[in-house]
Amino acid sequence: MTLIAEDLLLLLLDDESGALNGTSYPQTVLGGALLIELAATGAAEVEEKQGRWRSAKVRATDAPPEDPVLRAAYDVVAEKPRSAQDLVDRLGKGARDTLAERLVERGLLERRESKMLGLFPRTRWPASDTRHEEEVRRRLTATLVQGVEPDQRTGALVALLSAIDKAHKVVDHRGLPAKEVRKRAKAVAEGAWAAKAVRDAISASTAAIAVATTAATSAAFIS
Repeated sequence: MTLIAEDLLLLLLDDESGALNGTSYPQTVLGGALLIELAATGAAEVEEKQGRWRSAKVRATDAPPEDPVLRAAYDVVAEKPRSAQDLVDRLGKGARDTLAERLVERGLLERRESKMLGLFPRTRWPASDTRHEEEVRRRLTATLVQGVEPDQRTGALVALLSAIDKAHKVVDHRGLPAKEVRKRAKAVAEGAWAAKAVRDAISASTAAIAVATTAATSAAFIS
């Protein structure tokens, strides 16, 4: 089975060019996906906030995961309790290439090397087999367009896509305004469809992603 972060990466990559579709902060959002999966597998948990102005800390449990990517993420969490805002960047560092390579091994992506301007090496990840991605999109469409209650994985994906304002970009919502899809995605992100530990991780991760994307947008505006 693919990881939530792997499914998210498939959705964010352009199937033909293999480039990220307008996502300038993949490290943060993929780190958030890994953190949510650690919570979903019982390998990490978000502690209760100790004060209004203090960030909730994330700590590792005594249940390390077997998946090597999740285990590497678990080891980072296990170093010491950290805020989600700190962790999403740490967990997401290098995640895009690591996850893409795994998807190449599964036959879902192709690794394509080229050079920009004939000088600078560039790696792209076009789709090789889109059947799994299409199934993920069908589940997202069922939730965001048809109103079907999401399972835990689909709900987590919706929350992450909502945090970077991409939910309306990954589903066929003909006849339904993008504004309504965004609204539904936000409602799913705030819903009670998952266990409390997962909801806490989603809330902490999406808040951290929002801070990072706001900072990136502000920096781009200033520059």
